[in-house]
Amino acid sequence: MKLWGDKPYYSLDYYLKQAFGCKLYKIALDGGMTCPNRDGTIGTGGCIFCSNGGSGEFAAPRQDSVSRQIEQGINIIKKHGKKTGDKYIAYFQSYSNTYAPVSYLERLYFETLAHKDIAIMSIGTRPDCFSEEIFALIGKCNEIKPVWIELGLQTIHEETARLIRRGYTLDVFNNTVKELRKRNIYIVVHIILGLPGESEDDIIETIHYLNKMDIQGIKLQLLHILKNTGLVHMQDKIHIYSEEEYIRLVLRCISELSPGISIHRLTGDGPGNLLIAPEWSLNKRHVLNAISHELKKSGVYQGMLLK
Repeated sequence: MKLWGDKPYYSLDYYLKQAFGCKLYKIALDGGMTCPNRDGTIGTGGCIFCSNGGSGEFAAPRQDSVSRQIEQGINIIKKHGKKTGDKYIAYFQSYSNTYAPVSYLERLYFETLAHKDIAIMSIGTRPDCFSEEIFALIGKCNEIKPVWIELGLQTIHEETARLIRRGYTLDVFNNTVKELRKRNIYIVVHIILGLPGESEDDIIETIHYLNKMDIQGIKLQLLHILKNTGLVHMQDKIHIYSEEEYIRLVLRCISELSPGISIHRLTGDGPGNLLIAPEWSLNKRHVLNAISHELKKSGVYQGMLLK
């Protein structure tokens, strides 16, 4: 079995220790933006899986300045007694964090990068929320400190994309990846496992597609049905994975994922006050331990099924 440190897959922790010599903790931030799929530009309801918090339920309050949010995040991490190298990842998580005038983004990003304890700035956004000016700004920021762009792709399948109201085509994603890589930007792609109508083979097709793209990281996200989302009205027609089914699927994804792509997430956080299903996912630590146990027992490692 091939190992990356003590794991049979290329984990985020392994990448960070190789690149920075220590584990870095993420501080979830709110940049005060919205989304073109919510403000009426392309839609008003958002993607059917997205809550009113724009996937940023764990971020600091948006009324605080970004510097204040960073300080609050550092204090929380230290309060929990986590050992760090005193460097952190500033993660703009809520909504689409390139969806604003360039002048606003410039002030926000530069303030973040100026903080002495921030080693990486990670920006969660949509592939359709870029312009030439924003690409240029991201490139300039990346010359100061490493910048990651986290793109919400979810699936490569256009029929599913229309069903979940994603609001852009696969060509838009492809072009954004190309433009970001011209500027040597580290790209993390989010995909959701268990979208309505998708089989396991459909999910593996998304994995294989990304293997051929110039991306550096991936997040595997279990589909959560949250209150006040479009999925609530479809839940009777959706196959909700059992814990055992999900673990088996994750192992398959790992075995068919290029070993050059770092895995940043194997499941996800569903806020307890919003989660409808699956309830077993609330115990994230248990799920991660179960995945680790099955990996060791099965002998599966990243990329083992690639030809």
